Amino acid sequence: MMENRRKYVLDDQIGYLLRMVTQRHLAIFNDEIPEVTTTQFAVIARLEELGPLSQNLLGRETAMDAATVKGVVDRLARQGLVATTPDPEDRRRLTVTLTPEGAALYGSRVATAFEISDKTLAPLSGAERTVLIELLTKLA
Repeated sequence: MMENRRKYVLDDQIGYLLRMVTQRHLAIFNDEIPEVTTTQFAVIARLEELGPLSQNLLGRETAMDAATVKGVVDRLARQGLVATTPDPEDRRRLTVTLTPEGAALYGSRVATAFEISDKTLAPLSGAERTVLIELLTKLA
């Protein structure tokens, strides 16, 4: 008996489509905000939003694993955009703080970040954008 199998079409797969959209978004971001990467900007934005955070919590708040957030924080610290200090209660834990330079970069680029989102979503109507964000939030 022949088994009924669906044909696997790569162009119809969620992971492939998400990667294609991500690559498009990254290209737009890199053109518009060349000073930092998307992950670096995410760290800056979260620190601007929440204030100083432990490196571990910062990783959770930006959906990065411990090794990734450590690398991002190290690069931002070398650029003078964040500072790290040992936590006074647990010296093994680092607290990450936005520097005045990091806050200035955020302030000068946040409008551009909104424009990048608009460019990424440009093919969609306003209603489609709302639905997409709702659906992605539900999947996250």
